[in-house]
Amino acid sequence: MSTDAAGAGAFLAALAGAAPAPPVDTRVPDGVWHLLTALYEELPGPAADSWAREVHGALRAGRPAGGLWAVHAWQAGTVLPLLAEAWPDDGAGAVADLTALHRAAARAPVAHGSWRAALRPVLLRVYGAAYEHRSAYTEAHTNARSYALAHGYTPAEADAYGRQYAELSMDANAASFAEAHARAVGDALAHAYAGDRAEPYAATYPAAQVRAVVRALERPAPPPTADATGTGPGGAARPAVTLADGLSGVLRCHGG
Repeated sequence: MSTDAAGAGAFLAALAGAAPAPPVDTRVPDGVWHLLTALYEELPGPAADSWAREVHGALRAGRPAGGLWAVHAWQAGTVLPLLAEAWPDDGAGAVADLTALHRAAARAPVAHGSWRAALRPVLLRVYGAAYEHRSAYTEAHTNARSYALAHGYTPAEADAYGRQYAELSMDANAASFAEAHARAVGDALAHAYAGDRAEPYAATYPAAQVRAVVRALERPAPPPTADATGTGPGGAARPAVTLADGLSGVLRCHGG
């Protein structure tokens, strides 16, 4: 087996196992490894291994960027444009403001206060959309309906009671979920971005953030079917595929 093939195999195995760090002979930019493991997990079937080999080739071709440059470039070039497309009603311009900060941070450090203010509204919406509304509604409706039936309601009355309770509780729980995550992640991310260092960024659980973005993008209009390449009807790419391609593009660009 060639050295290149062995290196690619080790890289793929590390991604598949969500190893805490890349293989020692792989040069991964600061803050990117956890993004790669999460995206590999989200990609469908054969597309994941093909993408991993592409990423490995890009990493071998160039020297890693210093600081969190690759993270900022990916956020500004892929993640936030996808969110902007999914949220055409963002009249306050929260996504545009955060995109501008990431673009600026790719050139020079941005202060903690600026990050904190810009991150909060976007994180609130991401985690609000990522909340598992469907299962939460079903569980709340079932429990409330059972309670109503046990207290003398007719089946029709119990069903109406269950629907009302489920709607109220789901909205409240989704808001609490989003607030808790925005608080926990926002300040930590602001410190990591302001310091432009990999270790504090890794402590913000970037893989979990990737999964939240994927869920937030999938749930407003999930495709009814998807084939092994990760595309839905009409060839529309799944969010994870677009996110992964965007990150590999950043790595190829820097490698060139």
